[in-house]
Amino acid sequence: MVRTPLTDEQRDRGRVLGQALREARGRRSAAWVSAESGVPLDTLRKIERGAVSMPAFFTVAQLARVLELDLSALAAELLPPGDENEHAGAA
Repeated sequence: MVRTPLTDEQRDRGRVLGQALREARGRRSAAWVSAESGVPLDTLRKIERGAVSMPAFFTVAQLARVLELDLSALAAELLPPGDENEHAGAA
């Protein structure tokens, strides 16, 4: 299976997501978050440093639950202004 290369915007969004998760983690260890969320430690570290630009929804949801992040607020932080409306009817 051939994957389409990520755009600069997608890579930037991945870095913003990683930063948001790192900040939400605060003083909690990555190992603790990994254990509580069920997300492998290596995966969490890759997401936090932006190496995984587009993690699976359920991975982000698991991390958000443990870090007590609102998924809607997180999405609003990651999407450019106006994109929320464009994607709302795409389900």
